[in-house]
Amino acid sequence: MENNKREIAITIEDLHIYYKDIKRFSLKSSGLSGFNSTVFKAVKGISFEVEKGEIVGICGKNGSGKSTTLRAIAGIFSADHGKIDLHGNSISLLSIGVGFQRKLTGYENIFLSGMLLGFTRNQIKEKLDEIIEFSELGDAVYKPVRSYSSGMYSKLAFAITAILETDIMLIDEVFSVGDIKFKAKSYNKMKELISDDDRTVIIVSHSSKTLRELCDRVIWLHDGKIKEIGPSDEVVDHYEAFMAEE
Repeated sequence: MENNKREIAITIEDLHIYYKDIKRFSLKSSGLSGFNSTVFKAVKGISFEVEKGEIVGICGKNGSGKSTTLRAIAGIFSADHGKIDLHGNSISLLSIGVGFQRKLTGYENIFLSGMLLGFTRNQIKEKLDEIIEFSELGDAVYKPVRSYSSGMYSKLAFAITAILETDIMLIDEVFSVGDIKFKAKSYNKMKELISDDDRTVIIVSHSSKTLRELCDRVIWLHDGKIKEIGPSDEVVDHYEAFMAEE
């Protein structure tokens, strides 16, 4: 008898993530000063599963909790309530502005990022030339990352994540940075990577084209909650209609 049991790569159960918004206040008349803090609920009890090899998109307007959810899955943010289970899979997050030490060179950051992903120094060395070549940075790879433009930063981040392949890839709106040629190159590379039936991918994007073409399912987040989850075309159609009325 054939075993049709699904293999789950990611389980999210009742995930809540809160931010503290701290503001300074001053009472000049009494000479007192201090801080007020309010709690902002970025993610409000979302639950979903992602099967091994599945490509899932996340859409939603700004402030809906998309990137916060991705960073929580990557382990950058801690859950205030709920559970995230990666079922023993290795994971990488591709997001502009996350992961590099700006004082270090691009070359040094390749090794740092790779080791944070769980690769050994020798494993990174084996892929080093390929990463540098794909990034198109040339000699700039030996300069501090703080001197990079957003496009250069994006190229290096994408090259590291694309060449040092993990079981789960989290991609946060990275196709919109860089020159036209590199955008096409990275898009094609991503299609190649996610064609692997064993690789699980979550993509946060504002691009309907990306969500429709690359994803098996789409999760629509709104105000920190799941508004809809289902087939890509269906959910994106509903999301676009909603945004057109906003």
